[in-house]
Amino acid sequence: MLHMKSVLLAGLLATTALPALAADLTIGRSNEPSSIDPQFSRTGNNQMTGDMIFGRLAEFDQNLQMKPNLAESWTNIDPLTWEIKLREGVTFHDGSPLTVEDVIYSIERTDEVPNSPAPFTDMVSNVASLEKVDDTTLRITTNTPAPSFMESIGRVFIISKAATEGKSSDDFADAATGAAIGTGPYRYVAWTPGETMELEAYDGFWGEMPEFKDVQIRFISNDAARVAALLSGSVDLIDGVPPADVPRLEADDNYTVISTPSGRVIYLGLSMRGDTAPGVTDTAGNLLSENPFRDPRVRKAISLMIDRQLIVDRILGGSGIPAGQIAAPGLGGHAEDVTPDAPDVEQAKALLAEAGYPEGFGITVSSSNDRFPGDGDLAQAIGQMLARGGLTVTGVEALPYNVYSKAATAGDYGAFVFSLGASTPTSATLLQSLLHSYDKEAGKGAFNRVRYSNPEFDAALAEAMEEFDPEKQRAMLEDVTRMVFADTPVVPLYWQKAHWAAKTGLTIDGGLSEDTLPQAVSSAK
Repeated sequence: MLHMKSVLLAGLLATTALPALAADLTIGRSNEPSSIDPQFSRTGNNQMTGDMIFGRLAEFDQNLQMKPNLAESWTNIDPLTWEIKLREGVTFHDGSPLTVEDVIYSIERTDEVPNSPAPFTDMVSNVASLEKVDDTTLRITTNTPAPSFMESIGRVFIISKAATEGKSSDDFADAATGAAIGTGPYRYVAWTPGETMELEAYDGFWGEMPEFKDVQIRFISNDAARVAALLSGSVDLIDGVPPADVPRLEADDNYTVISTPSGRVIYLGLSMRGDTAPGVTDTAGNLLSENPFRDPRVRKAISLMIDRQLIVDRILGGSGIPAGQIAAPGLGGHAEDVTPDAPDVEQAKALLAEAGYPEGFGITVSSSNDRFPGDGDLAQAIGQMLARGGLTVTGVEALPYNVYSKAATAGDYGAFVFSLGASTPTSATLLQSLLHSYDKEAGKGAFNRVRYSNPEFDAALAEAMEEFDPEKQRAMLEDVTRMVFADTPVVPLYWQKAHWAAKTGLTIDGGLSEDTLPQAVSSAK
């Protein structure tokens, strides 16, 4: 149920802090990017922003199905060779034409962006060479056979070589530099971090023109304030609707709620990076001299302490599906028989004792507080469940995502809540980026913040990713999933459901990708 007192207060604050500005469409978004440079970070908030302004070779719709975009077509000439035909008549926002040179430059730059907290390296790691065949044709040679190569290279954001060469990621935020020009449906106008982003539909866009010309994105991380902004009329549409508010908004004829399953998995990471783990102590509060998370029995014990269904019911109001693996139902490679662990505190304590921790140990749980609905509350709930399971919870901390994600990537947390959204039709990319042994040079394990390593899994995944028969590949990915989750590399919690709410008369094309894009908003029919 919506708490009206907090909503009214938040509404007053939202109205005061966020005065209505002239725009054809105003969106209240729960998170904001860390950069306008679309190649700076692969996190969902950055990619969502990139999709408004920049184009990619392939387009992935809201349900992650791939189709041509800036690439009109592609051909797999042999297991190691691809030819990509660019769409003709595409221009950047400054009127200059898209060229093969721009595409080559974008691919080469992708894994060279300094200080990226979540690099795109895995998308280009298999590229052996790039060759311009003619003005509209690019030939790419790969290091190994890659049947899903276009799912990787197709996700690289294409930028203008002339506009960005020699410029830094910071330069993209200043529209006056001309760096933030793309081929997407919207032209970048301005960004005030922590407040708003202004966009304008690009009249020269090659594809279907969006319905709304001038768009303002307001970044409202607080759930109650975001709902209140919709209720007050200061925004037209919001994402990240708190599950508890969905019934109230659905019952009000002034608003429309759009709900879809999501491909985003929420998980608990347990760092195996070092001989010690941050925030992990003995029962007296002294840093443990060994890292308990390197023992699969400890990781399994922690998984057994967590009641996933209770989390879904109490924190999410039913807006989630308990998870025992990474790939959501419906994605290729999802294994139906890999189910979530049922809570079993006694078995958890037995495994801890077997691993040498009969009295447990101290642990701090870290999380973001504005990345997805209920993330701060989730961390508190996990802390309580771990305490019941025999661990000494010495702290629960929740931080803004832009701060938190950088620290998590740097390895600052021992036990931490994180999420990973699907962006392709199969589990291959998810498995490689999250669980493959970290290899910066090879571009594998880019999101493996826990530094899990299993050579047998790595080899089996590599074999599956080289299989050209789609049915055989799906079966191999299912086997790989069974193998790796028998080892509890991370602790999957649930796949969330995504909710948007709009004033009556508007709708948004929502789906597994969870993206909140102005080009996906339309007048309800």
